Amino acid sequence: MNKEQFDKVKNGKGFIAALDQSGGSTPKALKDYGVTEDQYDSEDEMFKLVHDMRTRIVSSPSFSADKIIGAILFEQTMDREVDGKHTGDYLADKGVVPFLKVDKGLDEQKDGVQLMKPMPDLDALLSRANEHKIFGTKMRSNILELNKDGIDLVVKQQFDVAKQIIAAGLVPIIEPEVNINAENKAEIEAYLADSILEELNKLNDDQLVMLKLSIPTKANQYQTLIDHANVVRVVALSGGYSREHANEVLKQNKDLIASFSRALINDLNVNQSDEEFDKILGDTIESIYDASVNKA
Repeated sequence: MNKEQFDKVKNGKGFIAALDQSGGSTPKALKDYGVTEDQYDSEDEMFKLVHDMRTRIVSSPSFSADKIIGAILFEQTMDREVDGKHTGDYLADKGVVPFLKVDKGLDEQKDGVQLMKPMPDLDALLSRANEHKIFGTKMRSNILELNKDGIDLVVKQQFDVAKQIIAAGLVPIIEPEVNINAENKAEIEAYLADSILEELNKLNDDQLVMLKLSIPTKANQYQTLIDHANVVRVVALSGGYSREHANEVLKQNKDLIASFSRALINDLNVNQSDEEFDKILGDTIESIYDASVNKA
């Protein structure tokens, strides 16, 4: 583990940018960016266009290490280049800690949750990640209902895979997302916190993880997790909230920082001039930074 990267992730001021839209979410991300499906004919062209978008973001002067602690990448983004360097190397050299999304998407809903699909090639992917200065990984599950058995399955699966990632020398971001429209959201989050805590308490001292959680309905619901010795950092997803609302509720949670995706890139457009693009991105970054650092 890179000590300088670890110190930045553990103690740095700022937030983690989520630039990890994958095959299923890329068309919508491109459409929101002003690139419609009739502008590309194949998946390769689609991924090239989304990489162009991400390149424009990470190479923007506003995307700086004094506000951005880290960035989560999609596998194809890691394998592609920015200014002649692989994306992870480019970010690391810029002072932004690179993470990699490793999950392969979600299974069908059962017991009120969606588990992660199997990841048979994970070890090979982790090996490649280590070659590209990747510090950690991210993997997402989805919780839609207050079903304790389902929630426990999500948490167990996440921690089982996390141990495999730790063994490869990387820090896993465990992401059991609670759907923002779920009934009993607050109760789900309270039970989820207890379930996560139970698994954290089983870890060895040197098994470190991060958590990426929906912004809780009850402020500071996750403080016990944030303070846990095995937790490097807890970050929050925007989950479909507008950036304004996500920032507002994030501010109410001590020590919780952002890891936004849609709320980060929603106002960007392919047709903006570089000056306009950088101004909009800079204002967005400033607002998310403020919500992550300056608490109510």
